[in-house]
Amino acid sequence: MSDLASLKIAGKRIFLRCDLNVPLKDGSITDDGRIRASLPTIKYLLDGGASIVIGAHLGRPKGEVKPELSLAPVAKRLGQLLGREIQFPGEVIGDSASNAVKNLKTGEVLLLENLRYIGAETSKDENERGEFARTLAVFVDGYVGDGFGAVHRKHASVFDLPQLLPHAPGYLVSAEVEVLKKLTHSPLRPYGVVLGGAKVSDKIGVISNLIDKVDVLAIGGGMVFTFLAAQGKEIGTSLVENDLIESVKDLITQAASQGVELLLPADIVVAPTFSPDATPTLVDAGSMPEDQMGLDIGPVSAKAFASAITRCQTVFWNGPMGIYFNWRRRLVGIFRGQRTSGPSSFRFVIVLYVKCN
Repeated sequence: MSDLASLKIAGKRIFLRCDLNVPLKDGSITDDGRIRASLPTIKYLLDGGASIVIGAHLGRPKGEVKPELSLAPVAKRLGQLLGREIQFPGEVIGDSASNAVKNLKTGEVLLLENLRYIGAETSKDENERGEFARTLAVFVDGYVGDGFGAVHRKHASVFDLPQLLPHAPGYLVSAEVEVLKKLTHSPLRPYGVVLGGAKVSDKIGVISNLIDKVDVLAIGGGMVFTFLAAQGKEIGTSLVENDLIESVKDLITQAASQGVELLLPADIVVAPTFSPDATPTLVDAGSMPEDQMGLDIGPVSAKAFASAITRCQTVFWNGPMGIYFNWRRRLVGIFRGQRTSGPSSFRFVIVLYVKCN
C-alpha cells in the first residue's frame, strides 16, 4: 500500500474522503471525535501546499436531500478546529459546487454537501457510480482516502474515484491498517475478538480469516441469530440469513476443532418490534418466543463476554452487541457485566487494540 508521502500535493487540488458521520441532536454535533480524527491528514495536506476538497457522508439519506442530514454543522465545527474558513457550497454537484471547486486556492478547504444526497454514490450500478466518480474527478488532481469507517464500501467516492486519480491513504487509514496488521500477524496472547453488527454476510470473511488466529471469539449483534439458528435454536422474528446457516455451522465446527472459545449469548433481550416504544423482556437464548425479536445480549452473556475479554492481552472489537442509547455507557457496561437497554438507531463500529493488565 502506498503512503501519503508518495503523493505529490504541492500546488495540487486534492479530494479528501473523510468519515465525518458524526452524531447530531437538534442540529448540533454531540461528539466531534470523527472530525478531530481527520485533522492530522488535513493539516498535512495544507502544510504541503495543497488545496482540499473534502467529501463525506452523514447518515443514510438514500439519494434524497434531507436538511437534517446536512454537513453544514460539520463545516462549522471543522472551521473552528482548524481556525480557518471552510467553504461550504451547500451541494455536491451543480454550478455552486463546481465554481467553488474551480476557484479554490492553495491553502483553502472546501467541504461538499452530503455525498449520499446523490443516489449514484451508493448505487450498485457500476456505470452509474463511475459517472458520478468522473464528475467528482474533473476538478481535482489527486485523491486521499481517510474515511476508515467507509473504506469497505463499494461507493463512488470510496471505490471508483481513487481509480481515476493518483491516490494514497490518509494518516487515519494508515494507522488503522498498521493496527490490523498487528492483529492478524503478531498479536499478544490470549487474543480475543468481539464481533457484532447486523449481518453475518458482512463479517463472514473476517471470521473465516481470524478463526485460526484467535483464542476467544465472542459473537453478538444481529448476526448472532444466524449462529443461534445454526444450532437449531428458536429465534422468533429476529434477523437471520438463512442462506448462510450451513456456512455458519462450518465455522462453529472449525472453532471447536481448533480449540477456539466461541462465545454466543446465553440470554437475549427481546421485544415484539424494533421500536423506541417497545417493551423489552429477558429470555433464555434457547427459548425465544415466536413473536419476539432479539435486540441485545443479556446480563449473563455480558458478564461471560467480559470475563473472557479481561483474560486477553489483545482485543479486536468490531460492531455493536445490540441496540442501545449511548455507546460509551454501553462499552463500560459490557466490561462491568452490566446491560443497558433501549432501542436506538445509533450504531457504531469500533476497533480496539488493548493490552490488559
